[in-house]
Parts: sequence; structure tokens; C-alpha cells
Amino acid sequence: MIDKKLLEILVCPVSKAPLEYNEEKDELVCKASGLAYPVRDGIPVMLESEARQLTADEKLG
Repeated sequence: MIDKKLLEILVCPVSKAPLEYNEEKDELVCKASGLAYPVRDGIPVMLESEARQLTADEKLG
């Protein structure tokens, strides 16, 4: 789980857009850039090289 105050201040390093926490996949999602950043041991890994591309369905959802 990500601290809500932390989530309020974090933005995507690529698009600078806000992030949404996906609890099921334990990652931070940016629909603007189409990237999902992993959360490892409660720590967001905000590196573009560590992010995965969202699928078309995820971008629409």
C-alpha cells in the first residue's frame, strides 16, 4: 500500500501527470504516458527503464 500523501505529490517522470495506484498489481499507473511503475517493498521505482507499457485495454480503463 502506498501512503496517500506520497501519492498526492508523486508524478510521472515522463509526462509529469498524476499517478494512480493499482493495488492488485502493486504499481503506479500513468495513463498520459502509458507507463506503469512497480512498487517494490512499499517503495515506488520511478525509473522509465523499470516501467512497463500499459496494454490498450489498460489505457482505456
